[in-house]
Amino acid sequence: MQDPKCPFFHKPNPDVDPKKDFPDSSKCGGCATQHIEYELQLENKKKKLSDITGFNDIQVFSDDPWNYRNRMDMVFTRDGLGFREKGRWWKTVAVGECVISNSRLNELKREVEDFFGPEFDFFHVKERVGTLKYAVIRTPQNDSCISIVLNKESENLDKVVAEVKKFAEKTTANNVLITYIKAKSSQSIGEDYEIVKGTDMVHETICAKVLHYSPQGFFQNNSVMAEKMHEYTRQLLSDRRPNGGPDGEKLYAHLLDLYGGVGAFGIVNADLFHKVTSVEDFEACTVAAKENMKRNDIENMEAICMDAKRLKQVNLPEKNLYVITDPPRVGMHEETIIQLRKLKPKLIIYISCNVDQLAKDLPKFKDYKIKSAAVFDLFPQTNHMESVIELVPKIG
Repeated sequence: MQDPKCPFFHKPNPDVDPKKDFPDSSKCGGCATQHIEYELQLENKKKKLSDITGFNDIQVFSDDPWNYRNRMDMVFTRDGLGFREKGRWWKTVAVGECVISNSRLNELKREVEDFFGPEFDFFHVKERVGTLKYAVIRTPQNDSCISIVLNKESENLDKVVAEVKKFAEKTTANNVLITYIKAKSSQSIGEDYEIVKGTDMVHETICAKVLHYSPQGFFQNNSVMAEKMHEYTRQLLSDRRPNGGPDGEKLYAHLLDLYGGVGAFGIVNADLFHKVTSVEDFEACTVAAKENMKRNDIENMEAICMDAKRLKQVNLPEKNLYVITDPPRVGMHEETIIQLRKLKPKLIIYISCNVDQLAKDLPKFKDYKIKSAAVFDLFPQTNHMESVIELVPKIG
């Protein structure tokens, strides 16, 4: 065990029932494992993936365990920006420098706090009154965005909107949005927003590809580790892809990118394949994927807006199919897995952010075996991780 780096870290106490007693009040509910030495954190994650897969030869990839996050959804309080208390969603604790956020994010956090002092109208989650709810700060490489989230039902809405516009003139953030959320909603992102400064897109560079995405959508929160995961995945595809020959197998290899988002995996690996098909059910992401394809001069890729469970409606080849699937935490729909098994891909790379759901999905691929497995620690100081599982057909 070690001393937590953050003074607001809630260190678990096995002798206390959190439902009855709160001796550690005013403790942040964000991180979960700061009291555990980082090497042991990695070992624990490796062991968990090994336990659920039965596969022992697991690679572990990591980087700086601090100052890594490029996105934070922070709660407005009278004492500054912060998070929910551990075990008490209705309580908030303001934090100083967030030790897992990158330096640029902490800079913008201070700018928000310096402008929106204690005299402002902050939202009270229990009473559901007040205006300022969240500040969603995103700081990918070479870009930045702050979304000020307001209670759209507040009586003071117009007044606070005017103040946010003044803030936009002072902040060093490239982009500033105002997002409007109902009082009852705990969401910090939404489709009801306006652009106050810059644009409603931010960009990240992955494997020399520039990818634009909406601050209201999903993108990996750890830039360095996201790139490492993309490099690793690209190497798997490159190693397993047909190596050519008189039948021209390599030329006609096809990549299916399931849950493709803004097209990242498809775009990064398009040069390895004759054709790439990206399937994503969120329309805004599909639109962004098409723009990203143009931006990176990708001509052999299509982006389809469709729920992955309708995969049988997509025209895919009967052979030389390779698949990357990167589902949300709920995993893959049963119909999607059934269709994939019918398609019989030569390779399936399953990328999972939820190892418990991964444990439920993997046994359904009965005709496949694990060729390799890796842990990518995109979330140090927490129990979360990304897992990359390489599945190949069983022989015989």
